[in-house]
Amino acid sequence: MHLAYPAVLAALLFCTGLYGVLARRNAILVLMSVELMLNAVNLNLVAFDVWLSRTAEETLHSGQALTLFTIAIAAAEIGIGLAIVLAVHRNRGTADIDKLRDTAEGHESDGTDSGLPATDPAAEKAEATA
Repeated sequence: MHLAYPAVLAALLFCTGLYGVLARRNAILVLMSVELMLNAVNLNLVAFDVWLSRTAEETLHSGQALTLFTIAIAAAEIGIGLAIVLAVHRNRGTADIDKLRDTAEGHESDGTDSGLPATDPAAEKAEATA
């Protein structure tokens, strides 16, 4: 099998994952897209390892070893990522990234960006003295 087949497949997987990271609003789908990108890298590592082992006399299979490390790191990343998403969902009630970004920047959900309180403090003082 030629090296081009797995390389093209890995490029398609990586582009699909990149599109998912940039276009999705749900945090879980973004994490799944990151996993797609990591699997594309794993496919490239294994394909180039097999391709280089045919030409070299001593094979170390370093691409496959790096793939195992990448899988372990991806498992830890998805575990921590899902824990964060679940904690945020419990606190905020949504996993929508745009809404979470708005709340982190201090914007209110009704679209006002003034940052001023809804009531006038001078009017409250007048009501308290009357």
